[in-house]
Amino acid sequence: MSHRARRDWGLNAAIAYPLAAVAEISGCFAIWAWWRLGASPLWLAPGIIALALFGWLLAQVETSAAGRAFAAYGGIYIGASMLWMWFVEGERPDRWDFIGTSICLIGAAIILSVPRGT
Repeated sequence: MSHRARRDWGLNAAIAYPLAAVAEISGCFAIWAWWRLGASPLWLAPGIIALALFGWLLAQVETSAAGRAFAAYGGIYIGASMLWMWFVEGERPDRWDFIGTSICLIGAAIILSVPRGT
């Protein structure tokens, strides 16, 4: 498969980033559960699969530079992590969590949306 053919599979960041966040956070949580919470080592198998899916999804984002895709994803990851903390772990983010997350999401939007010279 040529490099051009692989690029044609690119996903819109609005689709790829949330899916990547779920994959990354669930994969990391599987390792956390095994290591820190004493869960079965069997948790590692779906965790590794989820982390591989995360990497694949992030690679599908259409951008001219991997670093830009990774940097913009960082804001999405922070927001998704706050939602995970709230809805999975049951700890509601405080106002500083909301303020910090908002700043990060604004930064991600700037990175992804500004026009760039060719």
